[in-house]
Amino acid sequence: MSKIGLIIEREYMSRVKKKSFLILTILTPILIIALIAIPLLLSMVKDSSVKQIAVADYSGNYYKRLQSSKQYQFVRTDKKLAAFHKTSINSKDMYALLVIKGDLSTDTGKVVLYSKKQIEMDLKDFISDQLKTMARNDKVASFHIPNLDKIIKESDPAISISTIKWNEDGSEKESSSELAMIIGMICTMAIYIFIFAYGAMVMNGVIEEKTNRIVEIIVSSVKPFELMMGKIIGIAMVGLTQVMLWVIILAGSIGIAGAFLSDSLTPGKIASISTEMAGTQSINGQMQLSNTANLTSMAGADQTDNPQIAEMLQMLHSMNMTELVICFILFFLGGYLLYASLFAAVGSAIDSQEDAQQFTLPLTIPVLFALYAGIYSASNPDGPLAFWCSLIPFTSPIVMMVRIPFGVPFWQLALSFGLLVITFVMTTAFASKIYRTGILMYGKKATYKELWKWLTYKS
Repeated sequence: MSKIGLIIEREYMSRVKKKSFLILTILTPILIIALIAIPLLLSMVKDSSVKQIAVADYSGNYYKRLQSSKQYQFVRTDKKLAAFHKTSINSKDMYALLVIKGDLSTDTGKVVLYSKKQIEMDLKDFISDQLKTMARNDKVASFHIPNLDKIIKESDPAISISTIKWNEDGSEKESSSELAMIIGMICTMAIYIFIFAYGAMVMNGVIEEKTNRIVEIIVSSVKPFELMMGKIIGIAMVGLTQVMLWVIILAGSIGIAGAFLSDSLTPGKIASISTEMAGTQSINGQMQLSNTANLTSMAGADQTDNPQIAEMLQMLHSMNMTELVICFILFFLGGYLLYASLFAAVGSAIDSQEDAQQFTLPLTIPVLFALYAGIYSASNPDGPLAFWCSLIPFTSPIVMMVRIPFGVPFWQLALSFGLLVITFVMTTAFASKIYRTGILMYGKKATYKELWKWLTYKS
């Protein structure tokens, strides 16, 4: 086996055999799934306590039309505001006071919601939606035009746009711009984190070996360039192993979730839920809300009956996940190798972690710029910012992953990756000059002027 191969094996096995590697590899996808699933499940759990809302309707036009729910009950009151402020508000019997003054269909109307605690958004929206509907109905009725409400509804139909993607063979697949954006942002954030994490691992490894003087023994048998490349490639294999395990675990979790939900999300149930989730209706000026109790019991009985989740899983399966995974691995490796060589050069030029900041800042700036460019490019993946940043090697690994879920021409992928490889070769050549000089230099803090001398030094 070659000397570089031995170094790669040493770097790879020394890290993979660690218990921390195995624990982190297994726990990370579990934590990611938990961070997504737990807030989603907790958001479905509603407060079971009934909150009474006192209503002081000075207009006398709205209280009778307010519809209570299982969570919020409206109770009419004639108490003065001062009396509520001193005794009743936020007691066990009364949670808040709703004061309605004037005609809400005109500019003279005013609504105030009093409470000693901060009012939650659910309650505010619950009241606001009802009063807006009432004010609208009163405004329409004031024109005294027969069937005006029906005419307005028919002139403002609800439009739902479905996006269909044509394949090369002419077949069709339903797509989702929102899902493509989410997947692109996840891949972008993952590569951003990996570049920093594994790049820092290379730098810390170089600093550790330099501090322990182990490197003096190693370079007696191998060239500094071989040592640097072996370390970079070995840690790259560690990262690739970790990424592949995460992809397998996450893909398996998605497959299990899809199989579980496919049994419960039948067309009949989806149609039933869609009907139950219909919005508020207005008949003859009286607002009727959908049956909240039925929705609550249905959600509690089977929270997986969600047509939106079924649609998302269907669109996820329709995406070219093979292309996405391959591109992710290629651009992850390309971006890592590009920056890892520079991190290795920085590690060789310093003696401690405290001195790393001044040299890592120039490496951090393009990566941060790439992250922000990727975020802004998510809404316009074919715009000039996304296009050029996906070709520039120092930003392409991060920005290109935002564009791939939306579809990128093959020539752009090939050009971007080709430029990335060429730049990696060039940066490795420059970094090796700094590495071979700095790896054996102790007791002297390097400066940018010193680094330039090392770069221009002719062996």
